[in-house]
Amino acid sequence: MVKPVKPVVATSVSSKSKANMFAEFQKSIQVSYKSYIDTLTPRLKLVDIFLVFLVFVALVQFVFAVVLGNFPFNAFLGGFISTVGQFVLTVSLRLQTAQQNQKEFPGVSPERAIGDYIFASLVLHFIVYHFIN
Repeated sequence: MVKPVKPVVATSVSSKSKANMFAEFQKSIQVSYKSYIDTLTPRLKLVDIFLVFLVFVALVQFVFAVVLGNFPFNAFLGGFISTVGQFVLTVSLRLQTAQQNQKEFPGVSPERAIGDYIFASLVLHFIVYHFIN
């Protein structure tokens, strides 16, 4: 005969422990933000603002397509892919031009990175333009 097994009940985390976890999380966010501000240059700040703008544009396009419809689907898809592609290219530019990443990209000067960024952006938008048309 098989003996019944007692169910294991998960105990909840105490409120003191939750408060401690929240305080640690809050402190880690503050330390990360302070480190970000300390290493931020005006050029990187401009790139970061553009990245936030691209995220906002992508969200607006997505909400518009969900709420009002996406009748010319290729137009929505082209616009959304263009925004996401530009975001990826801009993150690549940010990585290549940041001072702390100079060891990662030894042969790439900031001027070369910007030139590559402009060329890749033109190619991206040329392809998106022909996709929509």
